[in-house]
Formats: sequence, structure tokens, C-alpha cells
Amino acid sequence: MSGIEALVERLGTYLDDTKVSQVRRAYFYAEQAHEGQYRRSGERYITHPLAVATILAQLRLDHQSLMAAMLHDVIEDTGIPKEALSDQFGLPVAELVDGVSKLTQIEFRTRAEAQAENFQKMTLAMAKDIRVILVKLADRLHNMRTLGPLAYEKRRRIATETLDIYAPIAHRLGMHSLCVELEDLGFKALHPMRSHYIGKAVEKLRGNHQEIISEIRSRLEEKLKERQIPGEILGREKHLHSIYTKMKSKQKSFHEIMDVYAFRIIAGSVDDCYRILGAVHSLYKPLPGRFKDYIAMPKANGYQSLHTTLFGMHVNIEIQIRTEDMEQIANNGIAAHWLYKNEDSLVGQANQRRVDRWLQGLMEMRERAGDSLEFIEHVKVDLFPDEIYVFTPKGKILELPRGATAIDFAYAIHTDVGNACVACRVNKNLSSLSQPLQSGQTVEVITAPGARPNPAWLDFVTTGKARSSIRHFLKNQHRQDSVALGRTLLKKSLSGIGARLSELRDEQLQRVLDHNQLDSMETLLAEIGLGNRMAYIVARQLAPIGDSDKEDSAPLAHTPPGSTLTIAGTEGSLIQFADCCKPIPGDPIVGRMTSGDGMIIHSESCEEVCPGSDDGHRLVHLSWAKDITDEFSVELRVELARQRGLIAELANAITLTEANIERINVEEHDAHHSVISLVVHVQGRKQLARIMRRIRAIKAVSNISRIRR
Repeated sequence: MSGIEALVERLGTYLDDTKVSQVRRAYFYAEQAHEGQYRRSGERYITHPLAVATILAQLRLDHQSLMAAMLHDVIEDTGIPKEALSDQFGLPVAELVDGVSKLTQIEFRTRAEAQAENFQKMTLAMAKDIRVILVKLADRLHNMRTLGPLAYEKRRRIATETLDIYAPIAHRLGMHSLCVELEDLGFKALHPMRSHYIGKAVEKLRGNHQEIISEIRSRLEEKLKERQIPGEILGREKHLHSIYTKMKSKQKSFHEIMDVYAFRIIAGSVDDCYRILGAVHSLYKPLPGRFKDYIAMPKANGYQSLHTTLFGMHVNIEIQIRTEDMEQIANNGIAAHWLYKNEDSLVGQANQRRVDRWLQGLMEMRERAGDSLEFIEHVKVDLFPDEIYVFTPKGKILELPRGATAIDFAYAIHTDVGNACVACRVNKNLSSLSQPLQSGQTVEVITAPGARPNPAWLDFVTTGKARSSIRHFLKNQHRQDSVALGRTLLKKSLSGIGARLSELRDEQLQRVLDHNQLDSMETLLAEIGLGNRMAYIVARQLAPIGDSDKEDSAPLAHTPPGSTLTIAGTEGSLIQFADCCKPIPGDPIVGRMTSGDGMIIHSESCEEVCPGSDDGHRLVHLSWAKDITDEFSVELRVELARQRGLIAELANAITLTEANIERINVEEHDAHHSVISLVVHVQGRKQLARIMRRIRAIKAVSNISRIRR
């Protein structure tokens, strides 16, 4: 029987005659288009599309996917345009073929930027129609099966790409069978000797253990018969790539990993799954902590099963128990959706929803990512999940990667919840936001209006969505802060020359934008706020005084004498307080514009901003606002006679002034004297004076001074 006839016979088992004949027509069209083309092995090229369609038929995919499989190289290899395919086979098939052709042009190699950019394209193709990636995975599988005739370097590149990109995608889509074969073929191509030796060792071990396997299987069958529970018992083998990666990652020997006997039991219903679990637990003792209920809490890729590990016959026995529906989902993942499409299967629908959610999450991350490298960094976490399951207070289950925190949980609920998060309760108790969550915990997020993400969160969040959302918010916030500061500085500079920003004509604004080669007023303000442009120069450009030819050589100062900016300490990320002099409310202060970083506030007496310095033109006159409630760091140096309990006495004196201590260090000491440095948080000079009076009142203290570096 010819290849196409064998395929047609298989398709007849689940597709109607009209759809089968459409697939057959696509085959003959492709055969004609590829006439005269041969594969590296010497076979006619049409054997490849036919093999890809056969793989998809084994997954029982719909007729449009099979037609696209037949035609997937036509656009790229024969020059037939997409429009011609659309006329012949309809737009959906033409779109699929076009999507697969674009993915085929992607090569994941060498430069990380190119790889990341291409991965974004693949995400877009998947989001548009998930069948594009299913055809591509089948195409990749057949190419991996027939790698032999290719040159070594090309084999190595394709195998690396398969293990890094395509196998993880197959896993994430729940397509276990396809994922396993891709991994084993990739492993064999990259490490032929290791693959050969592990394969031989597995074969030998299986022969030696046949007796024990048969004994365990017969006991399991007897127990199910005794309980009158229907169930099919299958052996389960570890694949070579999995054995190799476990040996590497867990530093275990081959025999340690293989000293486990694995079985899968296919039950008639979910109820039977739990009854079988009870039966096998009565036969052999379950190992504590090794039971997993993925039926009640499915994995992120839709996988459902009961897992238990038993100890019996002096060996460990791993058992997986699931229904036939779950078996299909476990092996074929998203592809099983088409199998159940017309059968109203809850399992298939749930799996489809999971994939839709995952793709939606990818699209959100793609929109927020600053560049393609940042995007792929977020997605890699998502492609290799080791899940935990936690509950919302209303009992909804969320799956998160192992190591996820309450911040990850908050962003998994909604981006706005994550951005406004201020605290959390785990199992009704207040908990740290950075504490990794455990499976089974109930997590409640506490939000506050006006709250914003903390940059420190990036040090401990694990999910791509949380990381990309935080970065996106901070980037936007930084932009808003720079625009606000730029507007304030420009208004002050304009008022110094008798002009107002609101009264300037559009022509004036446009002329200055053109002169500075900027696209909008907002960008100009952001540039001023970041310190990249001087507000005084821009003010003179907007409202020139006298001889405009001299405007760039005018004395530079952001604000004329007597005109000052008011600082409240809450201006955002573009205003920072200098570490060298640590200014506090009440100190005379000045701001220095730093290119790209905004304004840094110093004390007027600080050596960094002394009047004669070269960058005097970058200084801004500042004054403190009234009623500042923020706290500021101050460093104090205390000299005192050594005696027991002095540090406790110092700490107590500071606490009485309602100030917070950040740090206490003993800088130097001898048998009679000590020098201690203190960093305390104060609201201003009045509170600092109270602290210094309290410390001076301690008998042992001989001197106290404020340190300004």
C-alpha cells in the first residue's frame, strides 16, 4: 500500500470522506509542486510532508492541520504564493502554511539577540493559531528521525535547537510522547556514545529484572480483580535523555536512578482512580511525602494523574493512575483537544483553556518586555516549570513555579493586584513577601491605593509575568518622574526670564523641538528631568532675550537668584539624596543635575558641589517644603570612654527620641576609649538636635559630631 493510501485509511477512522479527500488533494498538489526535488538521503521530497502529516494523523488532528502539513514547504521551496494556496484550499490552510513557512526560516543559533527575536515571532505564530506550532513540531520530529545524512555541524545545531526550544514547547503543551522522542533523538545526535551506552545498560537491566516486573504486575492484577475494579496495567520506561539529565543534575549513578519499577494503571473513571489508589496502598506500603494528586490539581500543561511510590519486593515501585481521557491528554496534550472537539469532553476543554491562558500570558509579557532578550529571559522560566499549587482565600487553585513568592502570586491574579501589593497573609498569618510559597498554602494579598512596586522585588520574584510587569511599571514610572521634574525645572527657568510655559505658542515649541531633534514636548521634558539637557538653555531657546545668537553662551544656571525649587522628599525616582553629605530637612541644599540620572541633592557646604567646581552650571537652587514626614539617614560619630552596656544605653537614648537606628558600628577602640559610628533615620534637624542632646547627656560620651564625607 502506498504512503498516501495508508494515511487515507488511517484518516478514515476519524474524519469524514469529504475531509479525507481534501487531504488527499493537498498531497497530490504538493507532490506536483515538489516534482524533481529530493532530500539529502536521495528520497523524493514528497516523502517528508507525507511523514509529517502521518505524525499528525497519529495525534488525530483536524483535516486543515493535515493539509497544511502536506503543503508546509510549498511556499518556501517551490515559489508558489500564499494567495494561490488560499484560492485552492481556503484561507485557514494558507495561513497555517504561511505561519509554518515563517517558523521554518527561523534559526536559533549564535547571537542571543537573533534567537530571542525569532522566539518572539514563534510566540506570535502560536498565539494566532496553535496548530502552526503543532505542524512545526511534527516537521521537526521527522527531521530529527532523518538527521543521518546531514553534515556533523548541521546535525549538532538542529539537535541543540530541538533540546533548547522545541522539546520544552512540546512539554509545555502537554505533548509528552512527542517531547520524549524529540529529547531522545536530540540526545542521540549530540552525545551518540553516551546515548548508546545508556541504551545498552537499560536493555541489560530490563532483561535482568523481567522476573520482578512480572511478579509485581501479577500481584497488582490480582489485587484489582479481588476488589472488582477494572483497570489496565502498563509498564512505564524511563527514556534515555531523562536518565542522563537525572544522572547529571542529581549526581546519581545509573543504578540508583534505575532502581525503581514504574507502572501506569488506566482506570475506567475518576472514582475508580481513587479506588485503585486504595487497593495498591493496601498491597504495598506507600512512601511518605511521595503521593501527588494531579487529578484534583492538574499541572499547568493540563496533565492529570495520581502518583504514588510504594515499597515492596525490596524495591521502590512508582505507580501512575489515570483515566483513558487523562492518558490521551498526558501523551498528546493540546493535540488531544481536536480528538475531543466534537465529544464535549471536559478534559479537552480544560486543557484548551490552560493553553489559551499560557499563550495570553506570553503575549502580555511580550508587550511589556523592553526588548526580545528580556522577553526570552522571562519565558524560559515559564517553559521549565516545576509547579507548586496554592489557593486564593476563595478556594481557587493557582499553579506557580517552585520558589514563587507572594509577589508572584499577586501578579498571577492580576497585574494591578501585583502593582498595589503591600503585604500578604499565608494561612491567615502575616508573612514576608519574599518568602517562597509551599504547595497547599492559602495566600491572601493585601493591597493599598497608591502603592507601587519596589525595585527590590526583582531580586526574589520567579515568574516571567511578575518580573516583566515590575520592570514595565518602573520603566513607566521613571519616565513619568523625569517628565514631572523636567516640567518643574523648565517652568522655574522660564519664570526667571519673565515667560510662562502655558503662554508659549505652538510654533515656538515646535521650533525648539526641531532644533533639539526631538519628537514631542514630553520627550524634551524627560530629557531635562534626566539631566541630559539644561533647563536654562531650553528656556532661552523657547523665549530668547535680546540677541538670540548669544543664547547658548549665556551664563548657565537653572534658576535665577531668589527663585528656588521646593523639595518634599517624595518627588520620585529622579530625585536622590547624596550619600556623601546625607542632607536632611533644615540643611541648606542645592541640586546637581547628573546626565541620565536626574537630580542629586547635596548640602550647600558639600565638597562635591562647591561653588568653584566645573559643573556649577548644573546646580539648582533648592529649599525644603514644610511639614515633611519622610525619614532621612544621618551618620553620627560618638567618642566615649569604654564601659559595659554602653551600646544598649546609646540605643535606648535614640529610641526615646522616636528615631530609628539603621546601623551601629564600633570603628576603633583601645583599653579605655571607643569610637562608634551610628546611622539613624530622622525627619529633620530639630529631631537630630534632640538625639545629639540625649547622647551628649550620657556620662561616658566625650564628643559627638555629624559625619559629612
